[in-house]
Amino acid sequence: MKLGLQLGYWAAQPPANAQELVTEADRSGFDAVFSAESWGNDAFTPLAWWGSSTERIRLGTSVAQLSARTPTAAAMHALTLDHLSGGRAILGLGVSGPQVVEGWYGEPFEKPLARTREYVSIIRKVLAREAPVTNDGPHHPLPYSGPGALGLGKPLKPITHPLRADLPIWLGAEGPKNVALTAEIADGWLAIYYTPRLADMYNEWLDEGFARPGARRSREDFEIAATCQVVVTDDRAGEIARMKPITALYVGGMGAAEMNFHAQVYTRMGYGDVVTEIQRLFLSGRKEEAMSIVPDEMVTDTMIIGNGDEVRQQLKVWEDAGVTMLLVHARDVEQMRQLASVVNPA
Repeated sequence: MKLGLQLGYWAAQPPANAQELVTEADRSGFDAVFSAESWGNDAFTPLAWWGSSTERIRLGTSVAQLSARTPTAAAMHALTLDHLSGGRAILGLGVSGPQVVEGWYGEPFEKPLARTREYVSIIRKVLAREAPVTNDGPHHPLPYSGPGALGLGKPLKPITHPLRADLPIWLGAEGPKNVALTAEIADGWLAIYYTPRLADMYNEWLDEGFARPGARRSREDFEIAATCQVVVTDDRAGEIARMKPITALYVGGMGAAEMNFHAQVYTRMGYGDVVTEIQRLFLSGRKEEAMSIVPDEMVTDTMIIGNGDEVRQQLKVWEDAGVTMLLVHARDVEQMRQLASVVNPA
């Protein structure tokens, strides 16, 4: 089992000890470090800044939002980071949600699957650098010839030769159609709120994608990186209680009541009734009450919490389910060393 350090996106200020964590991740055997974006910091700059002091760890976005930049701009970011890091970049992409896409980026959210397919296809063309990049699709036409165009657009190849034409592209996906698309066109799946209990269901979605004509990967060379808080503790109950506000926030507040992808994930897990109640309370401003009704199982289904032996037993369950990397948060260097020693003991 590989470990990835998930730095996430910033709150009001940059995290104070991020450089220390990234340096320790590189030193203690973590496979990758990931940075995210929401509507504050971007996902690429932290990797270039903090990653410049590392030697071996991979540097990934988890995720860069599709609507934040055109596909050619995303390819420019990725090829730049790949050169600067000596071939260690992972381009993790995701569609985000309609509140962010339409409210922050001013773009339509409709047809996210078609937009993703087109976006990834253009990036592949940029990285391959085999011909000037063109695209006939409706979402990102190249050259642009729509309203306001001067008709002078010219197909171009990147001036800078990409270091790797096969720079890995991973997709953040939650629903069945998006996961199947990920298996078809991507090199890895960034899974949020994954639970081994539903591994058979996820594998059906993935197998649908792998079986499609022209699928890029097979199960044997496809990576599944699951966000999973791993906490080694003798106070399991106390740690579960501390995690409940995070679960309530994402289920109840990260999306509209009629379209919250995180809530849909937990509904598929069998928590539909409690999800509805959490959303009702959270969106009416009763956040403390929403947090209080989160059952323990909603936390432990998607996280690993316990003493060293319990954590090692659960790691085997996740690995047997097909997960190849756990994306973990860490508050300090000592916790990172503890995680590394438990997950991959010498």
